[in-house]
Amino acid sequence: MADSLRRLINNESCRILQEKLENWYKDYHINSCDQNLNRCCEIIEMNSMIQGQLFTILNQTAREGGHYAGVETIKSRLLPWLGTCFSSTTSGRPFETSLSLIQESIEKERQLREFASTRKHEIQQLEKELNSTHLQLNLVQQDLKASQAQEESALRNLDRLNDYEQQVQILKDEITILGAQKSVLHSRLARSRSPSPRPCRSRSPSPLPLRSCSPGRARLTNAARHAHLVARFSDIYAQERLDAQTLLRTYIDDLEIVQRIIYVAAVESFHAAKMAFRQFKMRVRKTLSLTHSGPESLEDTVLDYIVRHEDLYDVQASVNEVIRAMNINPKISFPPEVDFIMISSLVRELCRVAFSMQTLVPPLDIAFGADGELFNESKYRRSYDSDFTAPLVVYHVWPALMENDSIIVKGEAVSKRGALWSRRSRSKSRSRSRSMSPILSHSASPSRTLLPRSRSPSPIRSGSPRDTVASTYGFSFTFPSSL
Repeated sequence: MADSLRRLINNESCRILQEKLENWYKDYHINSCDQNLNRCCEIIEMNSMIQGQLFTILNQTAREGGHYAGVETIKSRLLPWLGTCFSSTTSGRPFETSLSLIQESIEKERQLREFASTRKHEIQQLEKELNSTHLQLNLVQQDLKASQAQEESALRNLDRLNDYEQQVQILKDEITILGAQKSVLHSRLARSRSPSPRPCRSRSPSPLPLRSCSPGRARLTNAARHAHLVARFSDIYAQERLDAQTLLRTYIDDLEIVQRIIYVAAVESFHAAKMAFRQFKMRVRKTLSLTHSGPESLEDTVLDYIVRHEDLYDVQASVNEVIRAMNINPKISFPPEVDFIMISSLVRELCRVAFSMQTLVPPLDIAFGADGELFNESKYRRSYDSDFTAPLVVYHVWPALMENDSIIVKGEAVSKRGALWSRRSRSKSRSRSRSMSPILSHSASPSRTLLPRSRSPSPIRSGSPRDTVASTYGFSFTFPSSL
């Protein structure tokens, strides 16, 4: 302790501090504010150095006195002085105010640092969450791409499965046919080898029973093809017909004319397909009759060949024939700047279905319809804009499908009271907007181009309107007197 006190004396810090205080006092009034503050800070720094040395001497002195030495002195002198923080003896009120301001500033800086730290921590958390979200989004996108790839693969596999099922069904049909042929051949072989007491009878051929017990592919698949074609005919009515109607409505405002055009297209498509089927069947029969042999009849063989090779049907030729027939039909008209070929997709589908329906046993066909016929509930259903109490058909929207004399799919027709007679009076003065092409005289068949389309008056028309006779396409019927 003595050494520390000696060093403090030798440094003459107290004397220098006193000299600085005197010099500051002398120059205080001539100094500027900054100079006085600098002098004060310098003296405070020197005083803090002296106080530090004095506290060191105080610590050493207390340690030299023992464990409990100097306790009372420290309690009575040092602690009260430290508690006042020099405020009662030196600083006064301005110092306390400055100190409180400094403390508030320090507290605010601390709070700002804490807030900045908190915000920084929150930003880091948000960045982590954003990175995690991006990672999850990338994983979801990868899963979505994988799911799309799996779905596309599943669709391709489904298409392949459908193809395989069709091929399996074809092979099963062929196996059935071959099995039937094999059984017939075994039966014939067994009959030829079996001993008979009457050889003259055993040698006599019996072709009809043998041929009748071996059904061909067409007969074996007849029920399945029948159901498919009936469903396809209904699908054309529900989908392709409405598409064609929407397309025609962009050029024709009259819905009746549009529906008449579609109905005529359906009728002409069946007619063209049936004509093409007859010609195709004649060519196949002529070709196969030269080399035909086996248990099946020639007709069954021809029908089997047509069923297997329906792709040889020239459907475009039938479409062209339908377009030519529609161009000369007096019941429909069309703007001259467009052509009926715009509904060729509908005509093509109808021709294909109609051609395939001719391979059925028995074949399917559409029912005959004429304007002015009595409405048949079992044959047609009324259109939504029909008069449901009217007994007569004004025009047809879609033909009915028949098998022999039975209706298997209803058609659609429009029935209204009094509209038929006004329609006939207008049809006499209306001229067609489309002229017949000069090529039709060479390409169209004479039986179709020379077919009379005019309606001749019935000999009973001289009576009252209730007893008059409506004639359409060369046939007439008498209306009941109740009408």
